[in-house]
Amino acid sequence: MAKAKNHKELEPVSRGGMFPAFGDEMERMFERFLGRGFGPAWMPRLRWPEEMKMPYTPVDIYEDDKNVILKAELPGMKKDEVEVEIAEDMVTISGEKKKEEEVTEKDYYRMERSSGSFRRSFTLPAEVQAAKARAKFTDGMLEITMPKTAESKPRKVKVEVEG
Repeated sequence: MAKAKNHKELEPVSRGGMFPAFGDEMERMFERFLGRGFGPAWMPRLRWPEEMKMPYTPVDIYEDDKNVILKAELPGMKKDEVEVEIAEDMVTISGEKKKEEEVTEKDYYRMERSSGSFRRSFTLPAEVQAAKARAKFTDGMLEITMPKTAESKPRKVKVEVEG
């Protein structure tokens, strides 16, 4: 049985789908072709921006008897960077993150600014009372609870069986 050359080559797709793994693979290809730390020794290692590693926001939407619930993973985001809108049968989550990093070392100075935004809209599986919706943001996880309207709540109706 052949042994793998490099443990990294056998990693499954991770951190949000195909694109993060693609970015990681591109980094490995550049390192193989140009060598580790391609560039002067004082230059920091080039990396794909974090915004490129999360091309979409993972979301779960489900419902129970009384509510429609949306959960979205928003790592690194803050509560004031996230916006939620509900209009008719759609819920939209959006956000923008701005990052500024300054590094001052003995032999070099680097200032980087990056920003990234996302916007996702979903059709709701049931009619909801938008005015009574609640959103909670804890540790990078957004949870929106939207109460269903009386018309969309499941009702039990007993049907007589004739014979």
